[in-house]
Amino acid sequence: MKIGKLSFLLAAAIALLAACKHNENSNPITGDEIKSHIAVLADDSLTGRKPFTSGETKAINYISSQFKKLGLEPGNNGSYFQDVPMVEITSTPSATMQITGGKTNISFNALTDFVASTRHEVDTVTLKNSPLVFAGYGVVAPEYHWNDYAGLDVKGKTVIVLVNDPGFKSGEHLFKGDTMTYYGRWTYKYEEAARQGAAGVIIVHQTEPASYGWSVVNNSFTGAKLYLQQKDKHLSRCKVEGWITEDAAKKLFSAAGITGDIRAIARKSDFKAIPLNLNATLTIKTKLKYSTSHNVVAVLKGSTSPDECILYTAHWDHLGVGKPDAKGDSIYNGAVDNASGVAAVISVARAFSQLKDKPKRTIVFLAVTAEEQGLLGSEYYATHPIFPLNKTVADLNMDALGDYGETNDFGITGKGQNDLDDYVTDYADEHGKKVIGDKNPGAGGYYRSDHFNFAKVGVPALDLNNGAESTAHGEAWGKQKQQEYNDLHYHQPSDNYSPTMNADGMAQVANLLFAVGDKLANESTFPGWKKGSEFKAVREKSMGK
Repeated sequence: MKIGKLSFLLAAAIALLAACKHNENSNPITGDEIKSHIAVLADDSLTGRKPFTSGETKAINYISSQFKKLGLEPGNNGSYFQDVPMVEITSTPSATMQITGGKTNISFNALTDFVASTRHEVDTVTLKNSPLVFAGYGVVAPEYHWNDYAGLDVKGKTVIVLVNDPGFKSGEHLFKGDTMTYYGRWTYKYEEAARQGAAGVIIVHQTEPASYGWSVVNNSFTGAKLYLQQKDKHLSRCKVEGWITEDAAKKLFSAAGITGDIRAIARKSDFKAIPLNLNATLTIKTKLKYSTSHNVVAVLKGSTSPDECILYTAHWDHLGVGKPDAKGDSIYNGAVDNASGVAAVISVARAFSQLKDKPKRTIVFLAVTAEEQGLLGSEYYATHPIFPLNKTVADLNMDALGDYGETNDFGITGKGQNDLDDYVTDYADEHGKKVIGDKNPGAGGYYRSDHFNFAKVGVPALDLNNGAESTAHGEAWGKQKQQEYNDLHYHQPSDNYSPTMNADGMAQVANLLFAVGDKLANESTFPGWKKGSEFKAVREKSMGK
């Protein structure tokens, strides 16, 4: 009996030690570790980490030095940096856009009625008497059997299109209903109009389907904007890309004899593009400036399948120095957005570097530039990949992690897109946590951070966030903290580092993604896109399926 009891106790002790070791390894990242990196990246000395400034130099040098300290290899032919050549274009449209061809001429005022810019790297672009065509939602989506450009020649013409996609508030089984697809994003509208050969493209702004007011559009289209440099000087894009207010659009459609709910008209199954029999005239003058920014990339080579990789991404940039707030602070430090994500990536890199058994697949750590300028660093990598896209297993992205402590849930942006959701759910189940999706699926959050550019080229991509249900204070408190950040600190000088900030929730997300990446890195299979995803066909084509 004594021997049996001793054996039982010994076995129990061994099991307990094993459990402790497992728990220790499964949560190797702490909030304090993440905070130590945020303190550096969000310091005033980095002047807001804007591309092309001394703040960029300090930020990328710090990130690369951390990777080097961990023993990670440079990821780009012996360098920790990938050059990202950009052009800064300042577009100044004429004071008015003239609409002719109707019973009376219409004059729309810049900023009040419309905004317009160009990507063409030339001094001036002009639309002169460009015929206007209402092209519905401006969507070509074969998987939904939808083509707003069917039988339409738009060469030299300007298309008027609606924001979001046909499913939004339709009450019908169209696209994904109230959950926006990529076809609903304004960036897609511009790309598709260019593919169709249009001279100009103007999106009708409506607050609910856009998920933001006219002031957001107005602010985004004034001043200088950065774009990736292109060999063709962006001449393959439409001359003019713009927006028009809903009131101005109603005047336009009324002049063309179109009345009623234009969204209802455009979502009819037999909809065909409508020539408005009106012409638009507009000139845009530009100022051009060329510069080069940098992505930071480091690698932990796989032990048995080094040609296959898992990507961890976060953007290092923020807004630099801008308008002072009430306290006189003019440095936009971006502690949460997105020093938190970069700090988490560095911490994940440290956890991988200290594993006894190295992962079978290669792990790539990528801190990208110019997310705030339009996801440009990730777009550059996705179109100039260092590692083949069809060998890239997944992208795991972190952006603006919450500083309000641990939660009982995790949030997946665009939940339901790909198999990576299942990895998160499995982890959450094991740890007694819940997984939630978008709070506002019609806003198209999945298309607004760097993971999207990897999705766009077919790589299954995951954007993971803290949930709202605070472990210590409950869901109402957590939602209040989220709202406070959005209302008071998002893209404001007050997004600062504080020694009292609670980064334990950031560590939760980092530990989960470390576990997911470790699992992916030791498998031989590839996660895919779920049925109905607009990125499924791209991936299958790249994988030779």
